[in-house]
Amino acid sequence: MNRRRRKKLSGRLVSAVLVGDPARVRALLRAGAPAETADSAGTTPLYQAAVNGDAGLVRLLLAAGASPDTESGIGSEGTPLCGAACWGHTETVRALLAHGADPDLREDHGTGWSPLDWATRGPHPETAELLIAAGARPGPASASTGPDND
Repeated sequence: MNRRRRKKLSGRLVSAVLVGDPARVRALLRAGAPAETADSAGTTPLYQAAVNGDAGLVRLLLAAGASPDTESGIGSEGTPLCGAACWGHTETVRALLAHGADPDLREDHGTGWSPLDWATRGPHPETAELLIAAGARPGPASASTGPDND
């Protein structure tokens, strides 16, 4: 597949995930859209599905080869697990953990908040408990890396 077609399919895949259209997502994946991709803004389909709390699309993308720990965006987004934990999407967090997402992986290439930081400050206690059960280690978030200091 040439680079231009791949780029077009990647953008369409992120758009289909954004609107929560599983049939279109499946069709795009069958047409060759890579599950491990990003649109022109750097947004990955898996991050978009995780932030939206769409556990079904998260599972579909993971099964198609999306990595659970790929950071999304250019500084303004983060990891799929952080995105899901931030909004308390417990079922989505569960799906990401089941596919090997690192419960301690911090955003911003390791310098930002962890999924547990986001869940705790949400506050989303059920999500935080799930992350701790998966091995996340509690610890204070750096005061200089929180969302209010970007």
